[in-house]
Amino acid sequence: MKTLKALWRIPSARLALLVLAAIAFLAVFGGALAPHDPLQQYTDEVLQGPSSAHWLGTDYVGRDVLSRLMAGTRLSVLGALEAVLIGAVLGVPSGLASAWLGPRLEWITLRISDTLVILPFTVFAIAVAGTLGNGLQQAMIAIGVLMSPIFYRVTRAAAIGLRRTQYVEAAELMGATEWWTLRKHIWSKVLPNVAVTSAQAMGAALLVVASLAFLGLGITPPAPTWGGMLSADLGYLAQQPWAPIFPALLMMATVGSLNLLADSMRDVTGATTAPRRRPRRTNARPEKQSREEQRDVVPA
Repeated sequence: MKTLKALWRIPSARLALLVLAAIAFLAVFGGALAPHDPLQQYTDEVLQGPSSAHWLGTDYVGRDVLSRLMAGTRLSVLGALEAVLIGAVLGVPSGLASAWLGPRLEWITLRISDTLVILPFTVFAIAVAGTLGNGLQQAMIAIGVLMSPIFYRVTRAAAIGLRRTQYVEAAELMGATEWWTLRKHIWSKVLPNVAVTSAQAMGAALLVVASLAFLGLGITPPAPTWGGMLSADLGYLAQQPWAPIFPALLMMATVGSLNLLADSMRDVTGATTAPRRRPRRTNARPEKQSREEQRDVVPA
């Protein structure tokens, strides 16, 4: 609650929250509030401009554009949210475990993370869709798996920095279990980093979902999505040059608001992707310091 109040005091964060609240409202109630059936075809009103009957016009088969935008928000947002949740579920626990459970597990998780990082999102999603079938669940699982290294690295960096703090070492000396230490001392400090990463990853996931829908993957027509509408509109630019603007504006507003919110959350919570440590004070000359000390010191 304190974080939300602090965010509300920042003008850019306030604007981002209002935009995201409107998008969330459309995702929940957009289909019910749509003025027309998003799948109904008005064959006598094909490629019509904005009018009192169709505020944003109709598409190439006579479907109401406004209704399709409102109904398509739900699938676009839920698909991106599912991918982010899968990435967080896979990345956050493994990041905490790699920092806490020894070098052997750390080596294994780092190699898996490095392997997933080099895989391109779209190509991997196409391969998964070809193997498991073309569907929203299959595509989002693929995207979530590729997003997990982002959460893994952020969580691991924050946990390693906290692992050497004095209050954590004191808790361990007093007999606290690793689970208790993680729950009481570590998670509350790692959570702001995870929240900032989730906001950034949500924006990236929305773009990936739109890209897959643009290619006809994940969500298949005639189900309305932002990327699918953008793909269909590009084929009729000669008749309706303004048509791609509507889904593009929704995507730009949503992704931009998520990035603004992530930046504001980072400023409010002090979250960082790589915690810094202040150099140790020592009387020895820098060239005579041990390798272990030089490895521990990260310039501020």
